[in-house]
Amino acid sequence: MAAATSPPFCASARRTSSAATISKVSLLFQIHQTRGPARRATLTLPHGDVETPAFMPVGTQGTVKAVPQHLLEELDVRILLGNTYHLYLRPGHEAIRRMGGLHRFMSWERPILTDSGGFQVFSLSELRKVTDEGVSFRSHIDGSSHFFSPEHSMDVQIALGADIAMAFDECTEYPADFARARNSLDVTLRWAKRSREHFEKHKHERPWDDGQRSAISVQRTEQRLDGQAPSLFGIVQGGMFPELRRECAERLVEMDFPGYAIGGLSVGEPRELTREMIATTLPLLPADKPRYVMGVGYPDEIAEYARMGVDMMDCVLPTRAARHGLLFTSEGRLNIKNRQYAEDQNPPDPACPCLVCRRYSRAYLRHLMAAQEPLAAVLNTLHNLSFYLEAMRKVREEIAAG
Repeated sequence: MAAATSPPFCASARRTSSAATISKVSLLFQIHQTRGPARRATLTLPHGDVETPAFMPVGTQGTVKAVPQHLLEELDVRILLGNTYHLYLRPGHEAIRRMGGLHRFMSWERPILTDSGGFQVFSLSELRKVTDEGVSFRSHIDGSSHFFSPEHSMDVQIALGADIAMAFDECTEYPADFARARNSLDVTLRWAKRSREHFEKHKHERPWDDGQRSAISVQRTEQRLDGQAPSLFGIVQGGMFPELRRECAERLVEMDFPGYAIGGLSVGEPRELTREMIATTLPLLPADKPRYVMGVGYPDEIAEYARMGVDMMDCVLPTRAARHGLLFTSEGRLNIKNRQYAEDQNPPDPACPCLVCRRYSRAYLRHLMAAQEPLAAVLNTLHNLSFYLEAMRKVREEIAAG
């Protein structure tokens, strides 16, 4: 184990006077300890601190499915991911802006990261058309026509008021040949430059800057957020080609983003290839800035990536699997719908300290699934999220213990 000896790292902090306090900066990344490539750090954002390595539950439409915000707080979730594409379509970023931003709208006072909408537009397949200007697409809800450019994605994310926004990128499908990945990479780099330029010009435009905020919202938000602005992360693409990943990472580092993400993974490629792309890209990213791998993976995978030096990860797996009755446990994956659990009085995972395992049996959870009770999704999701969060806590403890 080696303790970090350098000062906290933050582009925003470097521009702040020595009299500034942590609460006045947009992003501060302080490394406390390292163990090989793994590191334990604190990411300070306008809405609070995040201990890393961290897992971010996905709150696609302003909600982590089946779990209310007060229970997320009980699980000690420090940061959520919101989805720009879905919130843009419903209820609309302008409506959220008028109500004071996403934090106030969903009653969540801890940090939020919003993705750019690029992956969701990519997943529309037949409903989209990509040009150098941006992406034309049809809503999956009602078929209406829309257009996302890098500038528009920034405007939407600024309106939502997240702590971290993501540059607009094109996600490369798998499999894709070299020529296709090369073209996608070129588009992503041009869009990254446009995203950064537009974001820097407009990032101080607060969600409530329309004169319609209430006196209560003025007091609550200005006391907490005075002098702060969101931060923008760049996204490394390049398909499954190491040389393209290298080029994209080097070009993005030249743009000097406050943090960097590795995107375009978990799109159908083998796990070994996912790991190879992460291992290829991580050493190319600045060691003094947060590193985020998007959309991965199973519990053992996120623990492995954290030990490789990844600071932040997100994935829909714990919530999606829970709704289908799949639980992650220390003994492996458990399909709670199986008949063998009909009279099993054991907790879902005897080694798990979560509130579900402390109180409920496998038999009861199976009954809820068989009866199609909404509580099944709530309890299953609480357990899975707790299991993922516990995996990250254990990695942080490993690093701290050396």
